[in-house]
Amino acid sequence: MLLSRQFLLFACVGAGGTLAHYAVLIGLVEVARLSPMAGAAAGFVVGGLVNYVLNRTVVFRSDRSHTEALPRFFAIAATGLVWTMLLMAAMTDGLGLPYLLAQAMTTGLLLVWHYLLNRIWTFRPAEQGAA
Repeated sequence: MLLSRQFLLFACVGAGGTLAHYAVLIGLVEVARLSPMAGAAAGFVVGGLVNYVLNRTVVFRSDRSHTEALPRFFAIAATGLVWTMLLMAAMTDGLGLPYLLAQAMTTGLLLVWHYLLNRIWTFRPAEQGAA
């Protein structure tokens, strides 16, 4: 699959994970009255699960076993979670931005990060060698 087409597909299926993320974020902040930080963290985890399934089956059509791919995916997701928390804190607490704007900006910044690392490490076909 062409790299540009795959990246576009990655971005499109990522919308499903992003919708799940935002639904949890908004529900926890607006309904459960939790902090934006807690909502962002919980939303990130739910969105991550949705994205794993979609990326594995639709974008990368990976033949890697779940025992190889899943820990790699969540290692990348964990680093993304750290970046999410740092960026959310900087934007909401530091800059005073509304939490939804801060989350949208954070999502955009991390899109390329997640694509590249998942392409070259998590879902790379086994015949291309293990990293």
